[in-house]
Amino acid sequence: MKRPSPSFPAAARTPLAVLGVGAALLVAGCSSGSGQGSSGSGGTPQQGGAVTFALPPNATPNWIFPLGTPGHLAGYNSAIRQNVFLPLYAYNGSSGTVALDEKAGAAKTPVYSNGGKTVTITLKDGTWANGQKVTTRDVEFWFNLAKANKDQWGNYSKGDLPDNVAKFTTVDDKTFKLDLTKAYNPDWFTANQLTYITPMPQSAWDVEAAGGKVGDYDRTTDGAKKVFKYLIGEAGKLSEYASNPLWKVANGPFTVKEFTTTGQVTLAKNAKYTGDDAAHLDTVTFKPFTSAQAELNVLRAGGVDYGYLPALATSQQKTIENSGYQVKPWNGWAITYIPYNFNNPEMGAVFKQLYIRQAVQMSIDQATISRVIWHDQAAPGYGPVPQQPVSKYLSQDQKNNPYPYDVNKAKALITSHGWTIAGNVASCTKPGTGADQCGAGIKAGTQLKFSLLTESGSTETDNTMQELQSSLSKIGVALSIKSEPLNSVLDHSPECKPNQSTCSWQLSFFGTQGSWYFPAYPSGEQIFSTDGGTNLGSYSDPTADKLVKESTSSSDPQAMQQYSSYLAKQLPVIWMPNPAYQVSAIRNNLRGVVQDPLATMQPQRWYLTK
Repeated sequence: MKRPSPSFPAAARTPLAVLGVGAALLVAGCSSGSGQGSSGSGGTPQQGGAVTFALPPNATPNWIFPLGTPGHLAGYNSAIRQNVFLPLYAYNGSSGTVALDEKAGAAKTPVYSNGGKTVTITLKDGTWANGQKVTTRDVEFWFNLAKANKDQWGNYSKGDLPDNVAKFTTVDDKTFKLDLTKAYNPDWFTANQLTYITPMPQSAWDVEAAGGKVGDYDRTTDGAKKVFKYLIGEAGKLSEYASNPLWKVANGPFTVKEFTTTGQVTLAKNAKYTGDDAAHLDTVTFKPFTSAQAELNVLRAGGVDYGYLPALATSQQKTIENSGYQVKPWNGWAITYIPYNFNNPEMGAVFKQLYIRQAVQMSIDQATISRVIWHDQAAPGYGPVPQQPVSKYLSQDQKNNPYPYDVNKAKALITSHGWTIAGNVASCTKPGTGADQCGAGIKAGTQLKFSLLTESGSTETDNTMQELQSSLSKIGVALSIKSEPLNSVLDHSPECKPNQSTCSWQLSFFGTQGSWYFPAYPSGEQIFSTDGGTNLGSYSDPTADKLVKESTSSSDPQAMQQYSSYLAKQLPVIWMPNPAYQVSAIRNNLRGVVQDPLATMQPQRWYLTK
């Protein structure tokens, strides 16, 4: 997610894809559109200066370590971290073509051989801020920690990285090879696997405890576990990020100058950066806000250089423009959804009934929510592949919406399966597994009372939740809503087993942050496969697992289309309108800004003009 980098969010992460052998760039069929915009490249550049960027409401960065644990996968974490610790590969879709952004990564384009089973990667000439060169030992260090601690790595999905690497071979200080367990779709492997790998300064971080001597501890499983435990412990001390020597050993264009527990982060130009993508600005500050209205008030007063207009305030565009800003929508390659917790001890059995999920989906008036609540700054979504822009991965079934809004039909589905509605709440009066009964695991007297945890601080989200509450009441579903800051929503919506106390949540929504920002190859191994690292609701379907695996091994677009069609119909989550990442307001003298649909940013390329 944005990323629950969901992207979660987020997602979330935001890599795209390259075409494997020969390194031809893959056009994913997505275009940012002319509305994405750039702040332009004209004017006389001014070296140095400070810029303030407004974070989304209640979005507070909380992680810097290049291996994210659950609860620390939000997209703004990776967007900030990748400017301090360069990943092997980064991507940029702001031109309308999904392409490898080689300048923003630590390695040259990968070369696939041996029928797609071997990947050879050569690092660019990089230097850590402590003067040490970036070498393949730093990549091995990341790999060893990820392999030994994969059960704690939030992006881990069983069978994927690091499981799908049979052998890591160091060729020399700059080149290494990965022998894979089988041949994979190079587009998928580069975009969805190699982008996770981030060289980490082994000569500074390979210690088992504070003050310990640096060694090769990561080369044993026990040692790698101890090193990882120490590093994630240090990563939990947000107030020490700016002073902790660990995080000073950067290889990106920026270093951490400030990182507060309230979410304000300031990056400073890395004077020891040796690459070809050096920062123009002296500092970039990521400023948190408790609500969209609070941000708008600061924007009106000129208190941020790169902010946003809430959907309800788009009528003020001219006023903001007259104050010295350009206003441009920032659309995303993403889907937005509400996960069901299929393991919830009270409602899990209910959620597992497809007819229930169909009735709920038919009660969501996405078109009206997009038009009225989001003021046309959101677009309906009907499945697991981004709905807009249209791509070769989108099936006709998903595109055409299998479950159009129809409250009467939804209500009929409920009552025809053994439920009786009284006082706007349905109760199971005919338990059992027959075609006209409530379904497996549902006891007589069970009521359709759902609780939903949602992000606070957004009027659009609040209004959407009220619309859902009203609409669902018409089919016998009583929805109770609790609002919390985004990080709390993420923390309180973990994958869980029915007997765990953390499994009390039933539905969870990440609001204006969106749910998941994809790589160029929008496969669902992380979010919809049984063992997906961000499968928050514990959705499990053998057919879905099979289709996910086929999509990652086959380069035939039909593999993704079949996956798109199946999950659009099976409804592993409640599909929701996908809002624009934001409607940006960019100060006129801030140049070099491009709005990447992958929700990444390149602040090292921003500059001020005189």
